[in-house]
Amino acid sequence: MPAKPDVTPVISPEVAFGRELRRMREAEGWSLDALGARVGYSGTMIGYFERAKRSVPETFAARAEEILGLNGELVALWKEINPKAAPKWFRQWPKIESQALLIRTWEPLVMPGLLQTEEYARALLHAEPGASDEQVEEMVRARMTRQTIFRRADPPMYVAVIDEGVLHRPTGGKAVMRAQLEQLMTLMDHPKITIQVVPLEVGATPGLLGGFAIAQPLSGPDTAYLESASNGQVTDRVDEVRAISVRFDAIRAWAHPVHVTRDVIRELTERYGQ
Repeated sequence: MPAKPDVTPVISPEVAFGRELRRMREAEGWSLDALGARVGYSGTMIGYFERAKRSVPETFAARAEEILGLNGELVALWKEINPKAAPKWFRQWPKIESQALLIRTWEPLVMPGLLQTEEYARALLHAEPGASDEQVEEMVRARMTRQTIFRRADPPMYVAVIDEGVLHRPTGGKAVMRAQLEQLMTLMDHPKITIQVVPLEVGATPGLLGGFAIAQPLSGPDTAYLESASNGQVTDRVDEVRAISVRFDAIRAWAHPVHVTRDVIRELTERYGQ
């Protein structure tokens, strides 16, 4: 019997920031309005920040730090909400992921970010031209933080379709790839995660031009993220998302069923161990 998935409650960075702000404000004995008067925001808006109902400006985090006499605590939490390591065009996507009921993703070249091990992510990010060790580590931490959505009590349904070529590319070397494929097999036991592989024999598919993901929220329109060599695109335009969704279904039609995918991954895992 597969082990039960870890459902440790996960606090989002937004909630963590709000709780810390409230704790520090109350420690000073200040009302919402009293803190607001000192930092130049209304008490109502600060209440929104504390309940994670509004995006927190960087200027507010810095000013609150100063007024509350802190040493970087709030700014550090703000950076978790808005990681500088991520490109500006990508920063909204983790928030969309965290609020999704269903995420569907296709990857023709690399392992999907939500499935990567630390070492795989580190090897991949070190390949970025000009990336320093410090930048790489910050990006790795941000990527691992995104993966905490699977440890929530209510994780989203996640469907990943991966080109088999991704499994054959020895990113980081044999040991890193073996650990990565072992993680895939573990994740396949999660009741909310489905992983399928498109075999190499298929040849050309509708997905060879690039990876993408589609997030379906509880309410509102679906949103898609499209990858490219220089920058990505996040869109909720109905016509664009519909076209991407049709493409996903067309690609998935070529994929191995789950039980065959597991066999393919297991066989390659053994090869990387030789």
